[in-house]
Parts: sequence; C-alpha cells; structure tokens
Amino acid sequence: MPSPVGRGMLHDKVVSNIQEVPARGARTIVIAEEGDESVVRYADHLIHVPRTPTLLAPLVTTVPLQVFAAEIAAARRHDVDQPGNLAKSVTVE
Repeated sequence: MPSPVGRGMLHDKVVSNIQEVPARGARTIVIAEEGDESVVRYADHLIHVPRTPTLLAPLVTTVPLQVFAAEIAAARRHDVDQPGNLAKSVTVE
C-alpha cells in the first residue's frame, strides 16, 4: 500500500518500526503529518504537524519536540534553563 503522504518506502519503514514498539510492551508518541492515518492505530499519543516538503519536515517537527522535552523536564522538576551534564566547552566562555 503506498504511503498516504507520498513518502514511499521510507515512510513504510518508519511505520513498520513504530509497529514494533507496542509489540515490545512500550508506549508510543508519534509525530505525523496531518492526513497520515497509517500510524493512528499504533500511537498511544499522536501529535499532528502540517504537511511539508520532506526537506522542511525537520523544521516543523523540531518545535513540538522541544515543547515536549521542556514539559517532561518541568514535570520531573529539572531546571530547563540549567541543563546538567553538558560538556564544559559548551558552558564555559
């Protein structure tokens, strides 16, 4: 079955990988383009992003991932403005 969003073989491979996650007892959080219904049944949580050309997709998915990471850090009571375990060369001027 061809990909509903025109991603072809790569999309099919990613969907196959997503199917493996619940089969191993884990929960899934899936970021998918609007209109991509092929992942809905495998997603415990689904984040829709607008359809974009393949080369621009990382720009569209980065924002929800950063918000998600900040929310998880805040829920775990980590200071999102002072992340730990960074290399000294990153934190020292």
